Amino acid sequence: MKQTVLKIHPADSVLVALSDLEPGDRVYWDDSSLIVTEAVPAKHKLAIQSFTPGDSITMYGVLVGKAKQAIQAGGRLTTFNVLHATNSYDLTSSSYQWTPPTVDRWQNRTFMGYHRSDGRVGTANYWLVVPLVFCENRNIQVLEEALVHDLGYGRRNSYQHQTQGLMALVQAGRTIEDILQADLDQPNQSFGQQARLFPNVDGVKFLAHEGGCGGTRQDAQALCGLLAGYITHPNVAGATVLSLGCQNAQVAMLQEEISKRSPQFDKPLFVLEQQTIGTEEALISQALRQTFAGLMQANDCVRQPAPLSKLTIGLECGGSDGFSGISANPALGHTSDLLVALGGTVILAEFPELCGVEQELCDRSVDAETAERFRSLMNTYAQRAKEAGSGFDMNPSPGNIRDGLITDAMKSAGAAKKGGTSPVVAVLDYPELVTKPGLNLLCTPGNDVESTTAEVASGATVVLFTTGLGTPTGNPIAPVVKIASNTALANRMPDIIDVNTGTIIDGDETIEQAGERLLEQIIQVASGTLEVAAMRHGQDDFIPWKRGVSL
Repeated sequence: MKQTVLKIHPADSVLVALSDLEPGDRVYWDDSSLIVTEAVPAKHKLAIQSFTPGDSITMYGVLVGKAKQAIQAGGRLTTFNVLHATNSYDLTSSSYQWTPPTVDRWQNRTFMGYHRSDGRVGTANYWLVVPLVFCENRNIQVLEEALVHDLGYGRRNSYQHQTQGLMALVQAGRTIEDILQADLDQPNQSFGQQARLFPNVDGVKFLAHEGGCGGTRQDAQALCGLLAGYITHPNVAGATVLSLGCQNAQVAMLQEEISKRSPQFDKPLFVLEQQTIGTEEALISQALRQTFAGLMQANDCVRQPAPLSKLTIGLECGGSDGFSGISANPALGHTSDLLVALGGTVILAEFPELCGVEQELCDRSVDAETAERFRSLMNTYAQRAKEAGSGFDMNPSPGNIRDGLITDAMKSAGAAKKGGTSPVVAVLDYPELVTKPGLNLLCTPGNDVESTTAEVASGATVVLFTTGLGTPTGNPIAPVVKIASNTALANRMPDIIDVNTGTIIDGDETIEQAGERLLEQIIQVASGTLEVAAMRHGQDDFIPWKRGVSL
């Protein structure tokens, strides 16, 4: 008989519905059973016991909410009868002991990467064009129009021929109904696929943004730190930087941040200041010449074997659902543990989505100083959210709630599973660089793109991104592997999903098997032999975090 519910932890007072349940259904788990008292959609939670107002509700073995109305055993948990709640935590010393998974089969495996002079290894080889201030975004666009298509980096799919077909119908005097019913061909697959002039350069990427001036000096410093993280990134061969000249984010500030991350920085870097150079034509002409010179140098770098210990993986989730915490996220957790056991580095971010699991992460910290920094950053972030009239309890999105994540603590307990079980070796504030192998915590918002942008700036060379609802999120310089929590999503949106872990829910695969399969896929992605969907679509999302509250 196919399992219809799951009790995640022995201490839990709720079950997860693995399929739609109707009143009168009897569900079974362990040696127990109960009758469902109301309709409970798949991914949602039903009560094992009856709750009265104020009773604690436990899931993943931690407090995830309190009943605000009476809930019958077998009843559904909703935003109407449950409030967000978490336990307090402290920094008492812990003797956490970790047993790494067996990694013999990967011990001598390698990936084909780009070796940099600082010892880091990239999974790609990009040239960056970076504005120091939003005033330069138009010039960035001009450079993009001049460079990308002719160098062979145009979009894989173009819908331009469909527009031309619709134009022809309008010009022929066809009706609105004809337009709406027109049978248009599929996108032209060959658009922009002329041979690359620089075959060893994966692309020229443009980091347009809305910052650099106005705001606070701290905003400018953080932006320069973020941009420096991209310029010094092992997936980047060099950069062209455009500055207006009078903005808060000065060239000297960027150079200072570059030196922090790479004291012996030796990549080609061209900095052009418009107010010094003069006309747009002179600026663009000089930028084009210098960028071509840089691309010629970047093209000399080729992939070479590197041990898996050189991988730095970002862990991310977005558009999460009620299955994310029991399929995709724990599968990522097992992959994370495998990489840590191999000497690699993983980054767990999204601090609003660690609310409620602070005690576990403090207990897993390698020392009291690391635990204290995590506590301090979490408390500061939470306080700023409250001062802005919000709070971590308002983090779940309408999509999260619709698909079973009704409190932030419930969402967080599942999201934290991405970090596996290994010790926390360091806690970093945005946008610091990761320097220690092992599990690192990075303070970022829960916003998908802001967090992914930050993880890459901190050194992630591949990002693993779980989703239960579907999101196209990508990054300009790091492949973002999109992992579905359920098979229905993988089948419905195959154009953006790279890996399906709904096999765990379907009973076809264990968490460990899915995590191992994912590691094999990472090796291919890191070697450039497997292109992820976000890269294929040119999904180059880049949003810096202004240190105001962004949940």
